[in-house]
Amino acid sequence: MHLAFGDVDAAAQSADLVIEDDYSFHGTTHTPIEPHCAIGQYSADGVLTVWSSTQITHYVHRALARVLELQPAKIRVIQPCLGGAFGGKSDPFSLEFCVAKLAMVTRRPVKMLWTREEVFYAHRGRHPMQLHYRTSASKDGRVSGVDAKILIDGGSYSSFGLVTTYYAGQLLTGPYDFPSYRFDSTRVFTNKPPCGPKRGHGSVQPRFAFEVQLDQIAERLGLDPIEIRRKNFQGENTKTVNGQRITSNGFAQCLNEVERASDWKARRGKLPHGRGLGVAGSMYISGTNYPVYPNKMPQAGVQLKVDRSGLVTVFTGGNDIGQGSNSVVCYIVAEELGIPVDCVRVVAADTDLCPVDLGAYSSRVTFMVGNATIDAARKLRRLVVTAVAEHWNVAEQRVRMIEGVVVDLEDVTKSLPYVEAFHLAEEKFDTLGSTGSYNTPTLGGDYRGGTIGASPAYSFTAHVVEVDVDEETGRIRIEKVWIAHDCGRALNPMLVAGQMEGSAYMGAAEALMEEHDINRFGLHRGPSLLDYRIPTSVDTPELAALIVESLDPEGPYGAKEAGEGPLHPVLPAISNAVFDAVGVRLKHLPFTPARVLAELRAANSTETQAVSAHRGRN
Repeated sequence: MHLAFGDVDAAAQSADLVIEDDYSFHGTTHTPIEPHCAIGQYSADGVLTVWSSTQITHYVHRALARVLELQPAKIRVIQPCLGGAFGGKSDPFSLEFCVAKLAMVTRRPVKMLWTREEVFYAHRGRHPMQLHYRTSASKDGRVSGVDAKILIDGGSYSSFGLVTTYYAGQLLTGPYDFPSYRFDSTRVFTNKPPCGPKRGHGSVQPRFAFEVQLDQIAERLGLDPIEIRRKNFQGENTKTVNGQRITSNGFAQCLNEVERASDWKARRGKLPHGRGLGVAGSMYISGTNYPVYPNKMPQAGVQLKVDRSGLVTVFTGGNDIGQGSNSVVCYIVAEELGIPVDCVRVVAADTDLCPVDLGAYSSRVTFMVGNATIDAARKLRRLVVTAVAEHWNVAEQRVRMIEGVVVDLEDVTKSLPYVEAFHLAEEKFDTLGSTGSYNTPTLGGDYRGGTIGASPAYSFTAHVVEVDVDEETGRIRIEKVWIAHDCGRALNPMLVAGQMEGSAYMGAAEALMEEHDINRFGLHRGPSLLDYRIPTSVDTPELAALIVESLDPEGPYGAKEAGEGPLHPVLPAISNAVFDAVGVRLKHLPFTPARVLAELRAANSTETQAVSAHRGRN
């Protein structure tokens, strides 16, 4: 994929400073606690049921129909509770087809549970990338052009490779405004396990390279790293250089929050040798305009059923993979109908029972399913309000559903329990229920690939990381991460903070510990959790979640994503903090002790040569 916006070469020729450098990002994998598992059952009436630890129930349903050449109406896919996914269960996998076909052949239930080693070889994790960036800037720190060349190791199959190749370029154009941009992104096939979508799909790697390079520019110009980010802040209600529409944008407030909380001005560059602070920022999508397969139908659907007991059941095809999206649906229905949360029940991710939803990817569920739920709940509320207003012989605008009752705003003597209001509505309108849906508006630039990366809203994040570097061993210890994230509105602050902290934890683990290391024969060097290191509670730094609310006009009650965006900045912030601590710039991941020691030795050697040359001249 090769796309250009503005004259990048002219920007470089007229710039006061041009920084050009190479960076590399290693492969990592998801490591959810639960491996992949599927069960197939073929009934006497010819219905195939597959239970799968998937995060894309509808997509698996569609793939089974195509591969097995069955009528879609004869297939049912159910997602039970999941023990983690992080994007690793976003593909239809071979075990789902195997259990389905074996169940059809044997007429017996068939279960397949992968071992951890098999999960490592199925992979679909983070793409290794080689990245070359050239950034042009004026002497006051304003970026005038960015030129990127990206080589992507895709492994042996495509997975979401097309989207990855676009995302590697398309998602870099915020939260900073630069007038010219070009990217040349190439994904190659290799004899390795296939790479695919992992938390922050396709954009974590370029973000690492650019945020480190932005710090290099700040260093050369003698600018504070936070100030150079403020200078290039793009603002809200605008468009990026590649045509992405930005609505709300709380990035400036995120910078303010991490600067204040970390005591940046008093401590950055002033800590004892070996300790340092680093900053980085990012932008990420809240749902995507590009569905997993082209169609004009809703990307999210919700159905509500009202029982005469007062119970409201929500049917949603959305996939809760541990992020709490089912509970968000519950909150929204309770809020809109003014009923207790415990009187709302959610049935999710069952293709026989629930409307179509395209899955848990691209941080879309709260945004898209949330909007669909509001649509359905408001249609239902309208029926109830109309029935009660007619019963009381008052105008509908006087009727309010709140805290389990329906009241007349102008006559305090008139009120009904919500259950009685439901009964009145059923008497008037027949069996009570409603449906709702959401689809994105037309978004993206008018060019091939312009819709990929286009989102109804974008989240923004800033991190400050404090590190301690042991120059004798090369070990980096992260002392604390301050995470400021603009999530629009935090519908459940505890869930949002959990997502922010989990994202920073996962990104820090990728930077310091993890590596999906495949040799030239396509064999994994350590396909087990004994060899593939992830942080325990002992290894995890202190994490401070600083929620920033910008109230996006497109989101449900103003909400945006919080599941993937908060991962991006932690990796470059660690590199930038190491530079503040010991003066070496880490540009190649992972930051193992051996690599840190090599960089320290190289820096010392360069310094020694410079001193020798200086003495020779004298």
